[in-house]
Amino acid sequence: MTRRLDDLLKNNREWAEQVRRDDPGFFKRLSNQQSPKYLWIGCSDSRVPANQIMRLDPGEVFVHRNIANVVVHADLNCLSVIQFAVDMLKVEHILVTGHYGCGGVQAALTGARIGLADNWLRHVGDVANKHAALLEEVDLEALRHARLCELNVIEQVVNVCQTTIVQDAWARGQPLSVHGWCYSLLDGRVNDLGLGVATADELQPAYDAAIARIRTSKAKA
Repeated sequence: MTRRLDDLLKNNREWAEQVRRDDPGFFKRLSNQQSPKYLWIGCSDSRVPANQIMRLDPGEVFVHRNIANVVVHADLNCLSVIQFAVDMLKVEHILVTGHYGCGGVQAALTGARIGLADNWLRHVGDVANKHAALLEEVDLEALRHARLCELNVIEQVVNVCQTTIVQDAWARGQPLSVHGWCYSLLDGRVNDLGLGVATADELQPAYDAAIARIRTSKAKA
């Protein structure tokens, strides 16, 4: 049953009071300038809350979310978030985090039509086309879907690394690394895809190693 807005406001008041009782200085600390070390680029799926997954308080992670955690070089929304996080907040880690069971990835994999978002998910379809041979190696559809979730994360890590924002940060020696993760709804655990890039020169060998790892490992459902 859908909760009424009044219920949500009541929940908010109760939560705020509980936080004040447990930690009287919490909101005062929170109201100060945020200084997160992490930028999370994840899926809009309501089952994937960044702070809870990493057990971090509000203010400790800067977040950008969209359907299927896609990073497109023409998406000024995403690029603005990355630029603000890197140049203004000086985050040290960008975490591109997909999740198994992603509806957007499933739609791109099967060619299901869902409406306007089909145009957005075309980017995931491009990943599927690029890695068609890797996907065809997997017979079970659920595992093929999981493999595309992982491949999509890897390709989006590349896209992040190739932005002028990240390239410029590396050129001036700013400490910054980009990582690829995939979250499981089944057990709440994050699968580190082994793709961590901290300099421009590391990108290609790290990408090659991540793809090789996908080829030799079993994707999670």
